[in-house]
Amino acid sequence: MSGENLICPVLVEVERSGFVESRHRGSAVALGADGNVVKGLGAVDAPLFPRSTVKPFQAVAMLRNGLELEGELLALAAASHSGEAFHVEGVERILAGAGLTAAALGCPPDWPMDDGARREALRTGGAESPLYMNCSGKHAAMLATCRANGWPTETYLDPGHPLQLAARSTIEEFAGERVSATGVDGCGAPLYAVTLLGLARAFHRLGTAPEGSEEARVAAAMREHPAWTSGTRRDENDLMSEIPGLVLKCGAEGVDAFCLPDGRAGVVKIEDGAMRARTPVTVALLRALGVDTPGSASRASTPVTGGGEVVGSIRIAPDLF
Repeated sequence: MSGENLICPVLVEVERSGFVESRHRGSAVALGADGNVVKGLGAVDAPLFPRSTVKPFQAVAMLRNGLELEGELLALAAASHSGEAFHVEGVERILAGAGLTAAALGCPPDWPMDDGARREALRTGGAESPLYMNCSGKHAAMLATCRANGWPTETYLDPGHPLQLAARSTIEEFAGERVSATGVDGCGAPLYAVTLLGLARAFHRLGTAPEGSEEARVAAAMREHPAWTSGTRRDENDLMSEIPGLVLKCGAEGVDAFCLPDGRAGVVKIEDGAMRARTPVTVALLRALGVDTPGSASRASTPVTGGGEVVGSIRIAPDLF
């Protein structure tokens, strides 16, 4: 189904004490190994801002333009990290390798996303910092790419900067369509709208990347270092650790996108932006694609509590899959 004005189906229900108190509408699409649609729900042809789900393709653009990162630091370049100590240290390593400090980062200051890291920062008298901001790995890599090319670092977030033009071109290449709108992401970087189906095509191509290509390097780094792409206490890390070959990237406003090495891929967009609703749909899409998810039961249905006891759940709406 397509169209920006389509009334999207209810994907997720929030049940408390036997009563459905909230519902989250949205769109989702799953592609088979051949790239064809296996399951489509809602406005799969409508444009969306994919938010941080396009970070793997921004990383591809950077590698194509001289970025020299491997392993966990390459994973961090494609990350929405939790601000844990190893994330911050990794960002500092990327910056130091380019002869830069945190003062060069254009992302806004923030507290760590991880509860434990945030409490530790507060306990030790810390302050908000751009290093803690979940996109700082990407920003550090962008600055390193600028240094490798002699491009100006002060204007690296300008949509007309060579770095951002390369990122836009790479996103269009992988999505197989032109960007339909340009905005500003939460971190200050340019943000490009593509369709849900276009984003799924991009992840299908990431999953089937030819060996030795820049996209294969990004996918391998994310698979091998899932805690660096998210955090030690995040659903994305758990799912990637449990499911062999899975690459999973979340984005703000309720977006998830994933791929497997054989090309199976999927994208979720929760219409009201609720992050709590995306993981149950992602698990349902994986199961619809025949992926064994034995350890994912706790993420397919999230407990709802009352008085310290479990009294309900956040779950997939009936009869969708």
